[in-house]
Formats: sequence, C-alpha cells, structure tokens
Amino acid sequence: MPFRFRGSRIWRPNNNNDAVAAEEQQAAKQTVLTGSYSSDLQLFKTSLERLSDVVFREIQLAGPCRAVLIYLDGMADVHQIDTDILKALLLESGGRNLKEAAAEDLLVNIETQVVSAAQTMRDNQINNIIDHILSGGTALLLDGVPDALLISTQKWDKRSIEEPASEPVIRGPRDGFIENLRTNTSLIRRRLKDQKIKMEAMQIGRLSKTEIVLVYVEGIVDPKLLDELKQRLERIDIDAILESGYLEELIEDSPYSIFPQILNTERPDRVAGFILEGKIGILIDNTPFALVLPVTMFDLLGASEDYYQRYIPSTVTRWLRLWLAFSALVFPSLYIAILTFHQEMLPTSLLLSIAASREAVPFPAIIEAFIMELAFEGLREAGVRLPRPVGQAVSIVGALVIGQAAVQAGLVSASLVIVVSFTGIASFIFPVYSFGVAVRLLRFPLMIIAGTMGLFGILLVLLAILIHLVGLRSFGVPYMYPVAPLDVSGLKDVFIRAPWWAMRKRPKSTSSSNPYRMKRGLRPRKPHRKG
Repeated sequence: MPFRFRGSRIWRPNNNNDAVAAEEQQAAKQTVLTGSYSSDLQLFKTSLERLSDVVFREIQLAGPCRAVLIYLDGMADVHQIDTDILKALLLESGGRNLKEAAAEDLLVNIETQVVSAAQTMRDNQINNIIDHILSGGTALLLDGVPDALLISTQKWDKRSIEEPASEPVIRGPRDGFIENLRTNTSLIRRRLKDQKIKMEAMQIGRLSKTEIVLVYVEGIVDPKLLDELKQRLERIDIDAILESGYLEELIEDSPYSIFPQILNTERPDRVAGFILEGKIGILIDNTPFALVLPVTMFDLLGASEDYYQRYIPSTVTRWLRLWLAFSALVFPSLYIAILTFHQEMLPTSLLLSIAASREAVPFPAIIEAFIMELAFEGLREAGVRLPRPVGQAVSIVGALVIGQAAVQAGLVSASLVIVVSFTGIASFIFPVYSFGVAVRLLRFPLMIIAGTMGLFGILLVLLAILIHLVGLRSFGVPYMYPVAPLDVSGLKDVFIRAPWWAMRKRPKSTSSSNPYRMKRGLRPRKPHRKG
C-alpha cells in the first residue's frame, strides 16, 4: 500500500472498502456467540487472523450439522484431539444419540456421551473462548448452538524435575520447581496433603495472562496479610509478567531499598516450610522461582539445610554464615581505613610486612582496592554469563592469573589480593542470591567512605544501614524481627537453631491465630529401666 510521511508519522490513504470496515467494526462489538455457524466462524477467523499456529478443523456431523474444532498447534495435544475428540465425533455422528438430538441438546450429548476428556465446560463469551484456545485448549462450535464446548487439551514440552542449581544441599530433598505451574503445585501437595492447604489462582498481564497461584495454610495465615496481598496483586495492570521478578518489584513495600523484601526460591520444601509458619507462597507460571512473603533478614540468611541437620552443627554454621556476611560487607573497607588512617592499630611486625609488600605499588590503598574488587566482580559476572564449562575456567583461572600478574607487576600488593580473595569467598555464602548482591553493592560506598573518613566513616555508614534495616518492612513485618522489635521466644531460630522439640511456637509476626506447631512434651527421654 502506498504511503507518505507527514512529519514523524506514516500516513496511509484510506482506500479500504466501507463494507469490510463496517463488518470488522461489528465483529469487534460482538461479545457473545450468536449460534450462526458462518458468522461465528468468520468472527473467530477475523479475531485470530495472522496467527499461523491456529488450526480450524471443520467437520460434518449428523443432522446435517456443521462443526469446527479450533486449537493452537504446539500447545494443544494433537493426539488427544485426534483420538478423544475428532475420532469420537466422526464415529458417533452416524449414531442414534446425535441423529435424534435437537440442536439445543446436541452440545450436551457431545459433552456427556462422546468427548472423553477430563475437563470440559461451556461458554458463550468470545474473549473467554479465545483465551482458552490461546492457552492450549480446544473449542468446539456447532451450527445453531450459541455455546462453545471448551475442552482441556493443554500439552507442551517441559524439562524434568531436578535439583535446583542455585540452592544445592548435602542433606535434603533433591527436587526443584520447573517452569510448569501445575507440576509446581503438585510438588507442594506431595508434602502437605491436607484440605487446609489452599491454592488460589489469579491471572495477571494484559497480553501474557500469566497464571499465578497463592499458596497458604488456612487457619495459620493472617487474614489481613492475605487481603493486603490480594489488593496489591489486583491493582497490577501490565502487559506481561514474564518472571517472578516482575511481580516482586510491583508488590514490595519499599521499592527504593537495595535489600530484597520478598524471598525467591526454587525449592518446594522451603516454600512448604515457610507457609507452615503463616507466610504466603506465590507460584508463577513459566518460571521455576517461587516467591515467599513476608520475610525477615534472618529468613534470607537461613538455608533449608539448617533444619535437616542436627541443631548443634546448624547453629555453628549459622554463626559462620553471619560472620562471613559481615566480613563480605566491611573487610575491604577496614583494610583501606587502617592502612590510610589507623596504622597504629596493627602490630609492628604485621605493619612492616604489609608496608614491604606495598613498597612498589604506585596507588593509594583505596585505588588499589577498587582495581582488584572491580576485576573480581567482572570475573564473577563473566563466569555467570559464559557457557558453564568455559565460565568456570574463566572465573577460577582468571582470578589466579590476574592476581599473580598484578602482584608481580607491582600494581597491587599481595596483602590486598588476600583481602579481596577472602571477601570474594565470603560473598558466596548467601543462600539467597539477591541478598548477596545487595551486600556486594554496599561494599563499594563503604570503601569510598573508608578512604576519606577512616573508621569513623565506616561506623557512620554502618549506623545508616542499621537504621534503614530497622525501619524496613516486608508486608508490615519488621525486617529485623525478632531482634528489633525484640521477641525472646523468636530468637530460638535466629542466631541459633534450637532443636525441633524446643521450637513449639510459630513466629508471632505471621501466625497469631494458630501459634503452636506441635504439642508439648516431645523432647526425647531415656527409657525407664526396670530393676
């Protein structure tokens, strides 16, 4: 079609036929089926034009009665359509049931006596029928019947259930969520087989129509928390939800905070454990990452394996994790501050050793540290983005080669390489990747303030971070709970992991209606011996 430019717009002459335009306008206004086979079929062909994967299979039934099957090739199970729908319709079209049935009863007879599918329903809304087709279902339209029979025929390829690569465990379940929503809900059902485990479905996204499922335990979850979550989800009006990260940013309390306020996980056992504490899980179609809310900072620092090992090793592991998390945040800034302003804090022998290693280095400590930290972060990112066999070689060999070459060239000192290496190891201990990213990013402002104000500046920044954490909320729950505000009973699962028989109560922040998870007196005791 010829066109001309008018400014920045493209102008096309209006040479369409008026009758065609009027027909398309009338079709756009139509919202329900009319029962006229020709007009309804033309309406669907107009609505689904330029969709090469949509199949219209017209057949002739008894009566004579015209019918059409509409489905999406690649998302519908063609074998099921051939055997359970198409073959059954053609074989029964000469039978007594379909020959003697009136037009109004024909669809009922087909649904109840002919089609052998697990899920069927009738609908006359055009939009609902199109949504069903585009979701992988099949629609059956009959001549003279103002309803369509919607048949569940969804089938698409999916990967097998494997252990999550981002959350491996030594002891614990080895299954993880996949991109199929129904598979993910079944993984929760396998662990919690009770009618109180509720799964409410919603659709979000004007174009994607992404299905999400809210998972919670009725009688344990706070009804106000559930209502608040539903309100935040219902207000979302967006083109598409392609991953759980979209949803996370749209419903969190403080969007400008660097710290994650919603936990994401690939482990169904972790989701099951959290909802038993009164939290809510959100499963999203097309992504293996589920969301859990509300959460605290200590939930993000905990791992599922903490509850599968004995409580004494788990407690020691938590202490190690907390110490390494703090080291990943402040260790490079402490190195910069001490070498720049507070050399008297080091023993003389250590100070002389560090001074000797830095004798040929032309940069101050802060520039030296920034060079190595940025190089380490670049290697880490390159290792993630490259193919797995190549990425591992780049991240490990690259760090060794660059570090050794930088020391030999006199660009950095050997002591700084040790500091950066230890900091990098410490930054790998975070069970939740998004929380580890937040700590890694905060390390750079701390290094800048350490190079300008020393330890006093570090204390000021740490105080500002602490104030921010104390004021942060996750769906109304304090981020630092149970430390701030203090809840002594909740400390059994923070700095230590108390034995299971001692953790009788659920967290008060999310399960006030049903506070007890077990009965009293489950601590193991020695058997009484006679004689």
